Amino acid sequence: MMSKKLQLPGFRTINRGYNSVFRPGRLSVGLVVPLERYDAGPVPTMEHHLDRARLADALGFSALWLRDVPFNVPSFGDAGQVFDPFVYLGFLAAQTKHIALGVASTVLPLRHPAHVAKAAASADVLSGGRLILGVASGDRPAEYPALAIPFSDRGDRFRESFAYIDRMRSNAPSFENAFGCPGDGIDMLPKPVSKRLPLLITGGSQQSPQWLARNGDGWMLYPRQPSAQAQIIEQWRVRVQEHGGPDKPVMQPLYVDLLEDPAAPAQPIHLGFRTGIANLRSHLQTLESIGVNHVALNLRFNRADMQPTLQRLADELLPDFST
Repeated sequence: MMSKKLQLPGFRTINRGYNSVFRPGRLSVGLVVPLERYDAGPVPTMEHHLDRARLADALGFSALWLRDVPFNVPSFGDAGQVFDPFVYLGFLAAQTKHIALGVASTVLPLRHPAHVAKAAASADVLSGGRLILGVASGDRPAEYPALAIPFSDRGDRFRESFAYIDRMRSNAPSFENAFGCPGDGIDMLPKPVSKRLPLLITGGSQQSPQWLARNGDGWMLYPRQPSAQAQIIEQWRVRVQEHGGPDKPVMQPLYVDLLEDPAAPAQPIHLGFRTGIANLRSHLQTLESIGVNHVALNLRFNRADMQPTLQRLADELLPDFST
């Protein structure tokens, strides 16, 4: 548990997706795409992916999260949803109505920030303001030589890219940056629905803790034991408070294999649990109590059929974490 409650203003109002997913003192539940089991290898089939995304939207999950995995790296062992995240965001924007659409996370050093800014703003507009953009410096060294980019420079490139994307919300911005010098009245269109993109930073991204607290609109953490996670979150909110302004949300993923027996005890799996619904509910309530605002469930290792699993989660879990 957190040792003290900091008195911070509520979260910033940014766009429809950010505002619905992140609520002070509460936890919401989303899903990591693809919504299928693929534990035998790194590449999913992507069969029934649209039907399951629509079902997640209809059942009331708060967000769908895509990942930026440009190459199938053998040592990483996970090709994500295979499709380019921004192309897929545009597709899902047209096929869903309410659910937030997130990227966890775009590897900024591997892309030019002008392309990221335009693609993300386009997805935000096409979805009616449902985009949440997670950003990261990248953790797969093999991708960098494939693009002739030094892995050792990723921290500097991340910071410059972040600044570039943030400046693109202004009308015809003029500035100097390692990625270019926009000026002479040129402008980036479209603008995000609410005039800015929510930018959530993953892990440390090769930056100082103070930089993270000052610049991010939220923080994406990796799963940890609740006692350790509580300390990290409390330190984050102390730093946010030191910089002034509103509070900022925290989210994390969680791998889950949901068992039929609701009382089945938890057994550890990669970055999560094989467990019954009762223990999963209890764990999420603990995360809520220590300040986690959103959990993205990853069902890659889930052995039960996907549609019934989604229905069970919606019927037996979501009511405990709805508004």
